[in-house]
Amino acid sequence: MYDYDLLVVGSANADLVIRVERRPAAGETVLGSDLAVHPGGKGANQAVAAGRLGARTALLARVGDDGHGRLLLDSQRAAGVDTVGVLVGGAPTGIALITVDPSGDNSIVVSPGANGRLTPEDVRAAGSLFHASRVVSAQLEIPLDTVVEVVRNLAAGSRFVLNPSPPRPLPAEVLAACDPLIVNEHEARVIVGTALGDSPEDWAAALLALGPRSVVITLGADGALVAERAGARVRIPSVKVEAVDTTGAGDAFTAALAWRLGRRESLAEAAAYAARVGAVAVTRPGAQESFPTAEEVAALSGVLPGDDPATTGRKGGSEGLAGEPLRGESR
Repeated sequence: MYDYDLLVVGSANADLVIRVERRPAAGETVLGSDLAVHPGGKGANQAVAAGRLGARTALLARVGDDGHGRLLLDSQRAAGVDTVGVLVGGAPTGIALITVDPSGDNSIVVSPGANGRLTPEDVRAAGSLFHASRVVSAQLEIPLDTVVEVVRNLAAGSRFVLNPSPPRPLPAEVLAACDPLIVNEHEARVIVGTALGDSPEDWAAALLALGPRSVVITLGADGALVAERAGARVRIPSVKVEAVDTTGAGDAFTAALAWRLGRRESLAEAAAYAARVGAVAVTRPGAQESFPTAEEVAALSGVLPGDDPATTGRKGGSEGLAGEPLRGESR
């Protein structure tokens, strides 16, 4: 029996957000809104998103012994996330500088801070969390050697989900553990390292050839493609919503998908549910504060919580994956 549905290993940042009429060109200054400070970071975002949906979730991360670190811990606990794995100290809490334009698109610069001090030794010391977790999710805002150690500490029978953002070439050992590897087109190009084919199906084939057990390619307004090494390629259509702010929506998508995989749903079913989670998230400003509960996702779908995900999202005109949050930056 697993104590946790999901263990998230990753970054925890304070998001410093300014709204702008347009992002500045090189050498240009533009005026923006008042500064807003929110809890964020891809790891912390995923943990909160899963906790809000009702998943039993734990976070392994590192924050500074400062006000931003306390903000992040408070946010995790409010979402029901177990913070026993959150380490404090070693450097100031990581910071993300985010600008959001009127269309809801965002640009992000990250100062890793304490995230860069999350070490392989920290992973090994948290062995009990790995053995208690059905699914483990990670990203690349922490050192790559720490992600390698995550793979080496996976419990037998657990599942590893990786969103390689920000993207970089990955060791074969990490790629072989991914089930799935979740990427957009830009991330796919960086990981493959050579020219991709003309279609997402070609991209999926190139990625699977590197070793992942399965791949999810997010395609913005065109939805997503789900591909398994020995299975069919399945297109997940997009949900049409009015985007307000895409910040954090990709993390909500990943967390929801990882949780539903732990419930033994197929990859296509989990991706379709995750799409609706991302769709709700982009209709609200902010990252963690935009993440929905299971009841709110069900309201978008026109179904009750717990209904068969293979049939949800097909009523009232909703179609599947949130098109807006997964085009490029997907915090």
